[in-house]
Amino acid sequence: MHMADALLAPAAAATMYAASAAAAGVSIHKLKKDEEPQKLPVMAVTAALVFAGQMINYTIPGTGSSGHLCGGMMLSALLGPQAGFLSMIVILAIQCLFFADGGLLALGANIWNMAFYGCFVGYYLIWRPIMRSRWFGEGKSAQRGRIAAASIIGCVVTLQLGAFSVVLETSLSGITELPFGAFVALMQPIHLAIGFVEGLITTAVLLFVYEARPELLQDVGNTAEKGAKRSLKSVIAILAVVALLVGGGLSLLASSNPDGLEWALFGNAEEGYSENMGLDEEEFGVSSKVADTAGSIQEKTSFLPDYAFAGSDSAAGTSVSGVVGSVIVAGIAVVICLAGGFFRRKKKKD
Repeated sequence: MHMADALLAPAAAATMYAASAAAAGVSIHKLKKDEEPQKLPVMAVTAALVFAGQMINYTIPGTGSSGHLCGGMMLSALLGPQAGFLSMIVILAIQCLFFADGGLLALGANIWNMAFYGCFVGYYLIWRPIMRSRWFGEGKSAQRGRIAAASIIGCVVTLQLGAFSVVLETSLSGITELPFGAFVALMQPIHLAIGFVEGLITTAVLLFVYEARPELLQDVGNTAEKGAKRSLKSVIAILAVVALLVGGGLSLLASSNPDGLEWALFGNAEEGYSENMGLDEEEFGVSSKVADTAGSIQEKTSFLPDYAFAGSDSAAGTSVSGVVGSVIVAGIAVVICLAGGFFRRKKKKD
């Protein structure tokens, strides 16, 4: 669901940058009060895991489309909405600048569509209420049920919101090639399917964490002494290894079908599926000097465009992109936490 610059007018892009920046500012202010040092390594490794996970497009059967993990729900369940949101900003910014995934002008919109809903709406309106409810009764099996329900419902709902925001943003940008009703009719159903699959993936990861180290999950309660089966270091190590394996290996198995947004815009007629909006990939949307400047900056900063070696179709480029990107995301997440003074225990005054 990474938007390209051609889908946004400069005014719409600036508005979305402002909205995302405001949410980031509130998150930073809130995190300065967080005194849970174990979150720093968890933030680094889970951000890397989401980056790697986003490289794997999974096929949506019978459509000619594919989808990929967004990750906002997963990160907010593990880190809380504020740290999850900042993690998503790091992921999306690295994808944009170093891998040319999503436009630089559109980065503010991509942060809002892919991070804000999953982290804030998903946490406050879905994850926390469900986890604090009595759904499924009492005990660990009931808790597993609540984790699964919150993950699936959260991913489906927040992806629907993100997809609808894409339609609104393009409409406000005056792109007449994308009639509102037809665009909605294409975007919402395909992202319903994509969100359901993401919900299953999120459920699997969060259930592993729940079984291994339940206190790492938000609103589950501190049950480490009663229920933890693994040390914090071992959980972090397992997640780190999974991130590297996914980014460096499983990413090679990603579907070649267009993702939900690309599928809605251009279809997949080459593979015998619908043309959908049938737009020309080279000539659509809006153009502006701001977008041209953003594009030229992106060309200079992206050293592995489209997760590949420039001018090469070698599979090694994908593997290198997955590993390098995961490491960069983890490293920057740590640097931001240290520079911002996040997750530090404050010394008590005498």
